[in-house]
Amino acid sequence: MTLTVPTRVGPLTVDVQGADDQPTALLWHSLFVDSRTWLRTIPELVLDRRLIVVTGPGHGTSGDPGHRYTMEDCADAASEVLDAVGVTGQVDWVGNAWGGHVGIVFAARHPTRLRTLVTAGTPVHGYTIPSRLQTLLLTLIYRALGPVPFITDAVVEALLSERTRAGDEAAAEIVRDAFVRANRRAMTNAVISISLRRQNLLPVLPRVQVPTLFMTGTSHPDWSPGQMLAAVAHLPRGEAHVIDGPAYLVPLEAPADFTRDVRAFWAAHPADARDTTSDR
Repeated sequence: MTLTVPTRVGPLTVDVQGADDQPTALLWHSLFVDSRTWLRTIPELVLDRRLIVVTGPGHGTSGDPGHRYTMEDCADAASEVLDAVGVTGQVDWVGNAWGGHVGIVFAARHPTRLRTLVTAGTPVHGYTIPSRLQTLLLTLIYRALGPVPFITDAVVEALLSERTRAGDEAAAEIVRDAFVRANRRAMTNAVISISLRRQNLLPVLPRVQVPTLFMTGTSHPDWSPGQMLAAVAHLPRGEAHVIDGPAYLVPLEAPADFTRDVRAFWAAHPADARDTTSDR
């Protein structure tokens, strides 16, 4: 079932898959791509959860609010999605990069709605000045010229590891196609609102009270295993897993490892029966 849900960050496309009597998980993808980056993981994840797959504002077929928005706005929009779908119990959050940032903020703002949190490829520190300047320059070029080849190639190279780019053309094509098809104005707004204004979430981590799994790939350029382990120390109930190979898009680049770790994490923190029945 696919829905369009009006939210404070614009109308969001929401795909609901799985049995109604299963516990619910919400999936939110990375910046620059869309919900297709979950396609390799959904067949396994849906065995354990009913999945609410959100396409973020300015991406895919989702709309744009017409103004700047924040990570807090995205978290509140996710709460509006859950209300629209009729979810009254707790959910398991699974976020990739941007989706992980939204999940951390959601856990702090809506603690009673969350059962567990999984983030993959999600740096919690703010941008360095050189990274911010580079992103700003590319954004200005993109806003003026659109997804010209060198901008599109830069996005693919940033999000995917060298190994994935060399040996998994289907993954590269998903990233390339999602970026090329995006609405230029809406994508520009997303990059400015979410990427260029990315805040340091380290102070938020102590407020995340639910069991939390941080994951990163060994080729992630901005979220090394060491950085992740240091951040996990600030979580009241956190753990960390490192997956060999991926960069930002762990669910797309290493779906078998990703789903194995997520399902094991869910099994270690099972849903209460009340959370299963209250969603219906």
